[in-house]
Amino acid sequence: MASTVSDVESALSPAAPQTSMAPAVPRGKAVSVILASVLFRLGLRMPRLALGLGAIAGCVIVTVVALGDSALKVSLGLALARYGIDAVEGTLGLSMLVGLVASRGLIRLPRRRKDGMGEGDLEKACEILSGQPNASAGLVRLGDKRLLFSECGEGFVMYARQGRSLVALFDPVAPKRLWPELAMKFVDEARRLKCRPVFYQVSPDFLPTAIDLRLQALKLGEQAVVDLARFTLAGGDWVKLRRSINRAERDGLVFEWLEKDAVPGVIDELENVSNIWLSAHQSAEKGFSLGVFDRDYVAAGPVAVIRLEGRIVAFASVMTASNAGDAFIDLMRHVPGVHRGMMDLLFVRIIETLQARGLLTLNLGMAPLAGLSDHQRAPVWNHLGRQIFEHGEEFYNFRGVRAFKEKFDPDWQPRYLAVAGQGFPVVSLLDVTLLIGGGIKGLLKK
Repeated sequence: MASTVSDVESALSPAAPQTSMAPAVPRGKAVSVILASVLFRLGLRMPRLALGLGAIAGCVIVTVVALGDSALKVSLGLALARYGIDAVEGTLGLSMLVGLVASRGLIRLPRRRKDGMGEGDLEKACEILSGQPNASAGLVRLGDKRLLFSECGEGFVMYARQGRSLVALFDPVAPKRLWPELAMKFVDEARRLKCRPVFYQVSPDFLPTAIDLRLQALKLGEQAVVDLARFTLAGGDWVKLRRSINRAERDGLVFEWLEKDAVPGVIDELENVSNIWLSAHQSAEKGFSLGVFDRDYVAAGPVAVIRLEGRIVAFASVMTASNAGDAFIDLMRHVPGVHRGMMDLLFVRIIETLQARGLLTLNLGMAPLAGLSDHQRAPVWNHLGRQIFEHGEEFYNFRGVRAFKEKFDPDWQPRYLAVAGQGFPVVSLLDVTLLIGGGIKGLLKK
């Protein structure tokens, strides 16, 4: 979800076994229709770019016609469907194809670098976490990112390098008065390394800082945040959700909240569920903006589970931020096909548990490409994103992801990509996609 773009998003993808997590969404328009519409809009604004992309699309079509349906599944399927499904959280399947061909020409593909923290950095970052408001910043505990601290030591930026991009995750983890300093320090570090500075999944509050640094901001989608104080299942609007969780409990599903101390005792069961989930989705572990199943990482906090006849069939790890009452569903895995109402039951009971503990908000992660404006003066990025959101279910269940999260009546908060330069940032998108997916091998792993 983090938005975790998240295990929920992956579970809702068309390539995944269907569960009750989202209603079935009608098949979108053919890929050729999407491409034609996008190329037409680009042609009006950027004739040379449209001509180049048209030539690329023509080559793909000729290849498919000449080699048959198998070529479509192998080449276009890998380049679009696999990338679109696994990249999650706003990294776009179609942008992946454009990035691969237009920016690198399928000749030079960047290798993922293993970023490591300096000695003592993680301990220092965890001390800062206890005084900041966003629970999702707990992803720093993955240990796969570098850290850049403010001069006063009260905040940091977590980031990683991929190709020629230096990618910072989320807003700076610091009081807002330190954001300009940290952002400038990060941009200077990127330039020192001859990289593009990229801020991934930043909030609207960060945009003034981005503008001051002459960064271009592009909307990635909207993050779903549940107001725990006003969440309730009472009333007619919640009939379907009440029926779903009541049916799940009648059929033997049981929710359980495991505190941190109890997690090591079931870690083998949790790992088995995770392995089943990965196998069913033919997927490898990701990283950076997504939690991964690491035994120490999972055992570092509370875990919510669903049991059937005593056996764990679903779980979600939950992070919390102590000073603002925020919570974040991090790693979520389940055994496919167990029950239609299983995920509804898991999420509702997590919400109720957090309510009882006095927390204020729950971050459900992003709905990629949701909420992009498409008026005449909107940027090309928005028009492309809207086309993919409306008609791209062949690659990723965009509308289904939003529909599932909409069940819990969240506030939708925009999230952005802020990057140096103008125009369509295909190179930066490619690098972010590869960073989350673990490089080309991670994206292609079956």
